Amino acid sequence: MAFEALAVTEAGGSRSLADVAYERIRDSLLTLEIRPGDPLYDEGIAKELGVGRTPVREALKRLEVDRLVVTYPRRGTFATRVEVTDLAFISEIRAQLEPLAASRAARVASAAARDRLRLIVEEVEAFDVERASVVETLRLDARVHQGIYAAAANPHLEDALIRYDNLATRIWCMVLDRLPNLSRHVYEHVTLLEAVIAGDEARAAELAREHVDGFEKAVRTALFAA
Repeated sequence: MAFEALAVTEAGGSRSLADVAYERIRDSLLTLEIRPGDPLYDEGIAKELGVGRTPVREALKRLEVDRLVVTYPRRGTFATRVEVTDLAFISEIRAQLEPLAASRAARVASAAARDRLRLIVEEVEAFDVERASVVETLRLDARVHQGIYAAAANPHLEDALIRYDNLATRIWCMVLDRLPNLSRHVYEHVTLLEAVIAGDEARAAELAREHVDGFEKAVRTALFAA
């Protein structure tokens, strides 16, 4: 398998080999390059990434905490399966946390954070949904959400939201080619970002909640139409 980078990371950040392995394996799980139920062999992954087995094992432990992989004694490590019930559980949590992050970001974001969000707005407006690859679409979505999480300036909230956004992304990727109005999902990020930048807490929270609700309905429709 080829590990294509999807992660959104801060430029100039110092990352360990375990961090690199974690991000690359995680992104392959999110894009379903590693399918639900597939086994993960640390020796093969280490060889492909050009790192030792220890960083890969550390990465797999972190991914198990993220509920992206599961390890069974004497059987090995496997990508977790995706169940339809996961969608409702994940959306229930995101419907509470995403509006919280958006409203908090609107209230406390620094001038520099708002400038970074303005750059993301420009990226979204210039994005060509029809020509973009799956990875490019997912990368843009990650930039929007993680930009808001970072602007909220609460590392514990950010950590939780990234984890649940990753789980939602994995489900989204299962039906991406069957989703109606994908361009609407992408471009509605603009109004959400603009509300955060403008400091409109109530509007930002409302738009974030609508975005999560719309995501769940669209994915559920695609899943049951399959």
